[in-house]
Amino acid sequence: MGIAYKDAWGFLEQYRGKFFSGQWPTLPEMFRITVSRFGGRACLTIYEPDRISLSYEETLRRVEAIARWLYSRGIRKDDKVAVTGKNSPEWAAAYLGILFAGATVVPIDYQLKADETDSLLRASGARFLFVDEEKHDRYAQNTGGIEQTISLKKGIGTYLYDLDGPAAEIEPASESDVAAILFTSGTMGKPKGVMLTHRNLVSDCYLAQGNMDIFHTDVFYALLPIHHSYTMLAVLIESLSVGAEVVFGKRMVTKAILKDLREAKITMFLGVPMLFNKVLAGIIRGLKEKGPVVYGIISALMGVSGIIKKIFGINPGKKMFGFILRKASLSTLRICICGGGPLAPNVFRKYNQLGLDFVQGYGLTETSPIINLNPIEHYKETSVGRVVPRTDMRVLDPDERGIGEIIVRGPMVMKGYFEMPEETAAAFTSDGYLKTGDLGYLDDEMYLYLTGRAKNMIVTEGGKNVYPEEIENEFQLFEEIDQILVRGFMLDRKMKTEAIEALVYPNPEFKWNEDGPAPGKAAVKARIDAIVNEVNQRLLPYQKIARTTVLEEPMEMTTTKKIKRDTV
Repeated sequence: MGIAYKDAWGFLEQYRGKFFSGQWPTLPEMFRITVSRFGGRACLTIYEPDRISLSYEETLRRVEAIARWLYSRGIRKDDKVAVTGKNSPEWAAAYLGILFAGATVVPIDYQLKADETDSLLRASGARFLFVDEEKHDRYAQNTGGIEQTISLKKGIGTYLYDLDGPAAEIEPASESDVAAILFTSGTMGKPKGVMLTHRNLVSDCYLAQGNMDIFHTDVFYALLPIHHSYTMLAVLIESLSVGAEVVFGKRMVTKAILKDLREAKITMFLGVPMLFNKVLAGIIRGLKEKGPVVYGIISALMGVSGIIKKIFGINPGKKMFGFILRKASLSTLRICICGGGPLAPNVFRKYNQLGLDFVQGYGLTETSPIINLNPIEHYKETSVGRVVPRTDMRVLDPDERGIGEIIVRGPMVMKGYFEMPEETAAAFTSDGYLKTGDLGYLDDEMYLYLTGRAKNMIVTEGGKNVYPEEIENEFQLFEEIDQILVRGFMLDRKMKTEAIEALVYPNPEFKWNEDGPAPGKAAVKARIDAIVNEVNQRLLPYQKIARTTVLEEPMEMTTTKKIKRDTV
């Protein structure tokens, strides 16, 4: 049943012995292989304010110069060097330069407060810090224990590095060495430094391609924060593995995003549910403005398009709805991938009906991160994807529905948490499987269906297990709601049973009244209650929301736009 995995890494054999000798190349070895294949093609590009692009050969020259400079300043194999800044070619060049120096890169969230960044710098033991120019002076004065701060904007390819300098006796990293330490707290808990080796990242990059074809002609869009494992692997490293172009987006603003998509002719668009929800909501709103008859006809045609695509593997939607895709600046897209959180199946379905090859993926920072990806030839709308090759995924202690904690073993699973042996031991089963903390089940074709996080599960009065994420998904296309968090509240402390509540932050940009005054709190609450009642009608009795609280301030979110549940 289904389709076979693609062999996206077999070509590496012709480079074994010349460029690398291990089971997998290191990241620098992988990059050199790509430069030998596609050296003249565009590598790193930005369109703001004007288009600036470096070819693969030009990028390699700068990266090697950065590595030589770091070596000249005493950086050696296994030393830690941090980088923090907005998405840019300079960030990517610094990242690669650190790896070419044999060192370990520590990517840090640029949105963190200064004291939080200082704390991570001290925790990682980073010696140097690459940082955007606007924050350079602050870190140069209060370094968090580092030896030198380097401005990304002033440094890359300008006065700081000699592009034609003498060779350095750099000891390169091996595939088992730690390439990156990624600090993550997810939506709950204190930050942990996830140690990912070169083997982790390179194997995951190629094995993910077992479920999806990517080409040197593709143009990837690096919009989400690049320090995060999702963008780092699924955009930057994937692009560099095949000779594709990476276009860097700096602003999570819909108008700016659509401009980049159009001008750069993006073919691979990776985003999170909130982003895809907003784009789709805008498309639907535009269709509804054409009147109920037109909207009804287009909706019916979309349904037919989806059926043809699903049953016959033919994609008529791209031609049928080309005018809609062009207006929405989506016509050049080849594939959209949603990760970083669950996407409602009806959102998934509508994009595919419009003619876009739209799929979901799943993973954790601890798994480099991709462990599931939907093949476009055999996608399943309610699944986060098929397990990637050479990965052993199982369900721990499944219940009567087959739901249990997802555990995984494979070459992409982290080495451990940096200087946290107890936490590392607790993250694995006795036989070496990583415990993901996510609940779900697998079908007979090894497609994964997620139901929620183990620590978020609600136990109702009737003893039923409720997964908040399944309920939250039902609200994704209501434009009136900007954020929603579903959780349990204690109904009976003695019996340890819970009922379900929803915390809702209304969308401040929603036009509640087209021409009239803004509605009062009571009117907004009434509309939110009506939406909750509508959703409740679709839910099973034990899933229904018992109380709703409308918030006046937004809930704190991670950089991948997930609500931090521990702060609410």
